[in-house]
Amino acid sequence: MESAAFKHAPFGDLALISMRGCEEISKKVDYYLTQWRKTSDGFSFVVPAVCPRFGTGEGKAVFHHSARSLDAYILCDCFNYGVTYNMYGMTVPMSPDEHYQDLKRVIASLGGKARRITVIMPMLYEGRQHRRSSRESLDCALALQELQAMGVSNILTFDAHDPRVQNAIPLGGFDNVHPTYQMIKALIRQVPDVRIDRDHVMIVSPDEGGMGRCIYFSSVLGLELGMFYKRRNYSILVNGRNPIEAHEFLGKDVGGKDLIIVDDMISSGESILDIAVKLKEKGANRIFVFATFGLFVEGLAKFDQYYEQGLIDKIFTTNLIYSPPELLEREWYCNVDMSKYIALLIDTLNYDNSINELLKPTDRINAIMKKHNAELAER
Repeated sequence: MESAAFKHAPFGDLALISMRGCEEISKKVDYYLTQWRKTSDGFSFVVPAVCPRFGTGEGKAVFHHSARSLDAYILCDCFNYGVTYNMYGMTVPMSPDEHYQDLKRVIASLGGKARRITVIMPMLYEGRQHRRSSRESLDCALALQELQAMGVSNILTFDAHDPRVQNAIPLGGFDNVHPTYQMIKALIRQVPDVRIDRDHVMIVSPDEGGMGRCIYFSSVLGLELGMFYKRRNYSILVNGRNPIEAHEFLGKDVGGKDLIIVDDMISSGESILDIAVKLKEKGANRIFVFATFGLFVEGLAKFDQYYEQGLIDKIFTTNLIYSPPELLEREWYCNVDMSKYIALLIDTLNYDNSINELLKPTDRINAIMKKHNAELAER
């Protein structure tokens, strides 16, 4: 992917600020930026900011660079539990709340001197607490308003659980990015014999809330679409949620087809695995899962078991959030690299150009599908 043709001078001096836990992906993003900008050897757009903590767990941020004239892009993974700190002699993993607090500290350390601040938060903090159904907090809306009040001009997130949460900041910049092209590209590379057409592949949404992203996949690839709906028990609460009693399928016959289940995240994975069993019972061939964020909050053992039983074939999640080493070693797992896409978004925004075309990857998907189909025809 080549850099866009720019019409403007840079809005400000490009600075990539990497929060704790984002060092690896920031390094990759920086690599592409330095290549495209043809900088001198050893130059880096990464600007150091550290968030040390006292023995009590209290923290602060220190910005080791002048903030004046910077067009700052802060990359923050609020779900990196692999980052730890010491508190009263104990090693404590950082929670999303603590990552978010450090993000605010870094913004505060800029002292209002940066020319523009853009927060790139791949998985939106408190994104699942986006609406009020009873007397409860609206954490995501509050966080967005707080960031805007602190001087953040733009917020970039990926596959928001409900993008309508941007209504909380109607005068602020908010872009919701989807990794559709990167997922399809990864599938073709990992499973080169897959025939993506109506006769061989079908898109499946695990619930009604995910139909939007699945409709795009089915439309751009020309595939049939099926959907599960969750029948919940609303009379009880388990871990703050109404438990799912069953998944019911709506759609055409899946017999003999490869299926792609598309979702925004895998949390415990209970829903995905239950759906995989039901689809196999209906005669499905191979089952692939596309999920932007792989949390795997209850471990990997059950996924290993289902893979050994042939119930799932491949799970694709991105490197936008932390992936533990044991996950990367699994045969059934593929980590989709998003660093080049992030670099292209930053490169375009720094020149104050529109990213509208980057958010619509239809042409790139058509091109890669044409190439893939040609390669299949030659075999």
